[in-house]
Amino acid sequence: MDEALLRSLTPGVLAILVRRGADFAAAEDAVQDALLQAVRVWPADPPRDAKGWLVTVAWHKFLDATRADAARRRREDLVDEEPAPGTAPAVDDTLRLYFLCAHPSLTPASAVALTLRAVGGLTTRQIAQAYLVPEATMAQRISRAKRTVSDVRFDQPGDVATVLRVLYLVFNEGYSGDVDLAAEAIRLTRQLAAAIDHPEVAGLLALMLLHHARRAARTAPDGSLVPLAEQDRGRWDTALIAEGVGILQSALARDRLGEFQAQAAVAALHADAPTAEETDWVQIVEWYDELTRLTDSPVVRLNRAVAVGEADGPRAGLAALAALDASLPRYAAVAAYLHERDGDLATAALLYAEAAHKAPNLAERDHLTRQAARLNARGCR
Repeated sequence: MDEALLRSLTPGVLAILVRRGADFAAAEDAVQDALLQAVRVWPADPPRDAKGWLVTVAWHKFLDATRADAARRRREDLVDEEPAPGTAPAVDDTLRLYFLCAHPSLTPASAVALTLRAVGGLTTRQIAQAYLVPEATMAQRISRAKRTVSDVRFDQPGDVATVLRVLYLVFNEGYSGDVDLAAEAIRLTRQLAAAIDHPEVAGLLALMLLHHARRAARTAPDGSLVPLAEQDRGRWDTALIAEGVGILQSALARDRLGEFQAQAAVAALHADAPTAEETDWVQIVEWYDELTRLTDSPVVRLNRAVAVGEADGPRAGLAALAALDASLPRYAAVAAYLHERDGDLATAALLYAEAAHKAPNLAERDHLTRQAARLNARGCR
């Protein structure tokens, strides 16, 4: 271990954390924790970019410490407000709040946005990213929704489809965003599935379980993202996969296909493949065709382009991608991957760098930056 290198990098890493908004004392603690992790990890697995590694790990340490401290303060603040011991209700009212916020006087889009903000706890920025709209636009939408329901009685719950959309977006933010809401979304969807016999409720629950089963394998010990094809499938939760597949099969047998069942079918095909190379991409393309018919979503079309590239070759994938709007989130990342598979490393490196610049979170940005650096290093040989 090169201790002189670590000492020389420390001031620069500390300065970057402070510029990102960390106070100096907390940044110092985070950098020290990152240095200790470097001492443990680097001898066996030295990073290509030592400073970048330290910045990434130190920032994660800072975020973890900040969240833990905030949670501790909240617990301390609530001690005096705790009710006297007594019989607790068997079921909380969270799911009922989801239905009440999905009020019939609101459009489905406004109801989803209001529920995510008021009950789901997501920020306006997170909701805007989920809907692919500017943050200012989403802020106006939420404000209008609040004004609409300010004078109405909340005695007319909304429909199941709107609540499912909310739960789906909460899970996605919890699965890939800054706030861990995935387990809560699964809990509420289980409650809904127990109360309502609906194939799309079952489809959403299956989708959540199949994605959640892979969660432990999605990040490396240093916090970096691990792409699906490179994940250690031995770390996937086989019990959750079996449960998700069983729920999905029962839902599909009712022959009332919906968006969440189709998405769960794609997830099940990934979960069923012993290795990435054995993935049934042809069938995945067929399910994306169904999803396109059901939703006509640009995000679905983007994912379909990836599947086409795997099933029919990267040039077919690039042809499918060419029909889409290049401003779509993660468009550049998909284009980079397909160009790399087609052998155009220079273009792929540029696109990975562009995608990193547009990435919605630090972990994704670091992953895409490493991909660009990897290809640039290969090009210099």
